[in-house]
Amino acid sequence: MDKEKIEVFLVDDHELFLAGVRSELSTAVKIVGTASDVDAAIEMVSERRPDVVLIDVHMPKGGGERVIRAAATACPEVRFLALSVSDSPDDVIAIIRAGARGYVTKTIGTAELLEAIAQVHAGDAVFSPRLAGFVLDAFAAAAPIEHDPELDLLTPREQQAMRFIARGYTYKEAARELGISVKTVETHVSAVLRKLQLSNRHELARWASDRRIV
Repeated sequence: MDKEKIEVFLVDDHELFLAGVRSELSTAVKIVGTASDVDAAIEMVSERRPDVVLIDVHMPKGGGERVIRAAATACPEVRFLALSVSDSPDDVIAIIRAGARGYVTKTIGTAELLEAIAQVHAGDAVFSPRLAGFVLDAFAAAAPIEHDPELDLLTPREQQAMRFIARGYTYKEAARELGISVKTVETHVSAVLRKLQLSNRHELARWASDRRIV
């Protein structure tokens, strides 16, 4: 049974928090180890090669960024998901540039965290909704999106709706940001999925991530 579960390694220098996360997740995923020190994390992640590493950002000796850069070189197949109290744009961008596939804050609920782990394991990019915009803006400024025939299939409004959904917004949140109804957002997203020949919003998130749209 355990072999069917996602293997997760936890890294956080607050041991009480680490114990709590382990307790909350242990029935749904296979916890293959924990570390509260950067050097130990690098060694153990490289040795155990989990599916996903759930990692804090701010720790002594270089923090999560150093762990990701070091471990990713030794085991590029491992996915990293940042879990932090910080919602600073600088922290978000730095950890994503280091190689993390997602960034969520510690206010996240257990069910949502498990979903984020599953999405990162599947290759999707996952962000707390308000953090996704930081990533989009930073990478758009650094590397403007090249002409994409598939993107050109979408109307401007469909592109707007697509970007919010790909960032992890709910239909309701996207509707509020765009000033339109939830039904209209759903209509736009249905059109996007049809035109791009995608099956669901997870595939849409991956499509957008591959094109550095999110």
